[in-house]
Amino acid sequence: MQPGLWLLLAAQLAALRGSSVLQQVPVSIMVQTNQMVTMSCEVRTSPTSTRVYWLRQRQAPSPDSHHEFLAFWDPTKGIVYDQMAEQEKLTVFPGTTRSILNLTRLNPADSGVYFCMTIGNPQLTFGKGTRLTVVDVLPTTAQPTRKTTPKKRVCRFPSQVTQKAPSCGLLTLSLLVAGVLVLLVSLGVAIHLHRLRRRARLRLLQQFYK
Repeated sequence: MQPGLWLLLAAQLAALRGSSVLQQVPVSIMVQTNQMVTMSCEVRTSPTSTRVYWLRQRQAPSPDSHHEFLAFWDPTKGIVYDQMAEQEKLTVFPGTTRSILNLTRLNPADSGVYFCMTIGNPQLTFGKGTRLTVVDVLPTTAQPTRKTTPKKRVCRFPSQVTQKAPSCGLLTLSLLVAGVLVLLVSLGVAIHLHRLRRRARLRLLQQFYK
């Protein structure tokens, strides 16, 4: 690839937006140092044998950003790397409709936005990019704080004292006393009637002997 062509591509890349013709995934990814990532770029145009190039933008996209050519797959030569690319860290796998970029042994310097690109006649088509962030330690997700709800104070009223039923012994004694009273009253009434009858008989006798 001629250096002049890559200068032209770098100049035009800043003004171009991602196209739906190239479906690039994932959109973003964060990994730890020395890990591996894989990015995919699917070509949805005809012919599907279009050559796919991989580029990297180390800083946020802007008119002054610098784009680096990394590699592409050639059917006869295999993987074609840029002279400055770290060949031991990146690999391009070809496919019928997609190109896969594999990066290994990552470090924070590899962070940036990775683009796939195809060259038409004369149109250039880019994927929407994959933002790669490489950190030494992955950030931890803060646990949501739980709000403690104050407990409601429950006013407890003194329970009513239930009246205890009289015991069986007391009930029996009461019945006995009542029975004795009834007997005494009956006995008193019988004695009184007996006296009345005796007086009445004596009066009759007195009247008869007069």
